[in-house]
Order: sequence, then structure tokens, then C-alpha cells
Amino acid sequence: MNPTFAAAKAPAPPRADPLEEARKRLIVALDVPDAASATALVSRLNGQCGWFKIGLELFVAAGPSVIKPLLKRGHSIFLDLKFNDIPNTVAGAVRSAAALGVHMLTVHAAGGPAMLAAARNAVEDLADPPRLLAVTVLTSMDAAQFAAVGLERSPAEQVELLARIGLAAGLRGFVCSPREVAALRSFTGPDAVLVIPGIRPADSDSPYRNDDQKRVATPAEALAGGASYLVVGRPITHAPDPAAAAEAILREMAESL
Repeated sequence: MNPTFAAAKAPAPPRADPLEEARKRLIVALDVPDAASATALVSRLNGQCGWFKIGLELFVAAGPSVIKPLLKRGHSIFLDLKFNDIPNTVAGAVRSAAALGVHMLTVHAAGGPAMLAAARNAVEDLADPPRLLAVTVLTSMDAAQFAAVGLERSPAEQVELLARIGLAAGLRGFVCSPREVAALRSFTGPDAVLVIPGIRPADSDSPYRNDDQKRVATPAEALAGGASYLVVGRPITHAPDPAAAAEAILREMAESL
């Protein structure tokens, strides 16, 4: 063998652009009152991200028809309706949601093992199933809210309990606050998809630092803990310039990637 070739090394793979990687991991929450507002907001963001979350407010107002135009524009959709009902009802709802072409959707882990297993079974045989995520504990819940509804565990303990129930039922995707993401990553492993709301910019003067979400963290903190995706709503959608706000958050994310 020619020693010149023997000593040569394969070229290193190109380094991923942190900003582009951040764009793939940012989900903007379309928590707006109607389809027209959603369309206007997506247009104002001008390609800053590819993922959008449709939650209860928009879905109840506009219905499933709000999804198709976003898919046609090439966006990925996270349908966050947190299904929580008897197993058969949730299985049917999951199948209906999957038929809409969404890429991720949520069920609430508090529905229990049988419901979670039914939801998993509902997507198992689909050719291109959405990622099924189990919501653990809402980011608006803190110790005082837990005590009010009679829960003696801490939010962190409840998150772990529900995530382990989800794992046992065959789910590999979860939603939790950024306060619990590192603990979840430690036992869900590297392949689990952890979607994290409650993201607030590092700017301490942000008006969204002290809103109804209690268990929050910065983008950098959530990513350092092992988040797969970050969900951001009001810091972007209520900003005077949503595109500039999204860009600032993307840069904050990129610095930590």
C-alpha cells in the first residue's frame, strides 16, 4: 500500500450550523384565537422555524382545517390537545389526529397505563405514525397547586412517576417542564423525544418571566438538560416583532448547541 494513502485520513464531516440546528428544534406555539391570526403570525415569522404547535385555543376555534394549509407550506405540526379519557375514546381520537397528517401529538400521562397503551396501539400499525408524547405535569403547576388538588408528591416526583408509566406502556416521547428535563433524560435514555415548554428568554426584564407558567427556564438551560425540542409561545407571539424575537431565541439556543 502506498504509504501516502495509508497515512491519509478521511475528511472530517462538516460541522453542523448551530443556528440551523436550533431552527429544527424550536416549536412556536400558535396560541391565537382564529385561523386568520395563525396565518398572519406564520407569515410574520418569515421562515424562522419549521415547527408550529396547535393547541386547544386554535383547534377549538378553527377545527382540523387549520392544519392542512400549514402542512402545504412545508411546516411540521405538533398537535397539543392532551387527550385524557377512557382508553377506547383516546385510541379513536389518536387515530383521527394521526389522519390529519400531524407529526407529533399529545396524550396526558395521568390517564393511566391502560389509556397510554391504547394510544400507543392506535398508532402502531400506521405507515407514517406521528410521534406520541405523554404530557407529565403542566408547567403552571407548582407545589401550592399540587396541594390544592390533594397531591402529596412534589411536581418532580409526579413527573418521574408518570414518565415511568409512559415508558412501561411503550411511549418514548414526553412533555415536561425544563426543571425536570435532565432527570427524565437520565432514565429515558438518548433516544427519547423530550419536548419542553415553559421556555423564557434569558433577558431578566422580559414581561413573560413571571406569568402563569411556574416551572420555567431559559433555552440554554433546557437544552443543557437534554431537551429535544423547545416550545415557545408568548415571548415570540406577543412580541412587537415576532421574527426578531424568534431570531433572538434561536441565537440563544445556538450558543448552547
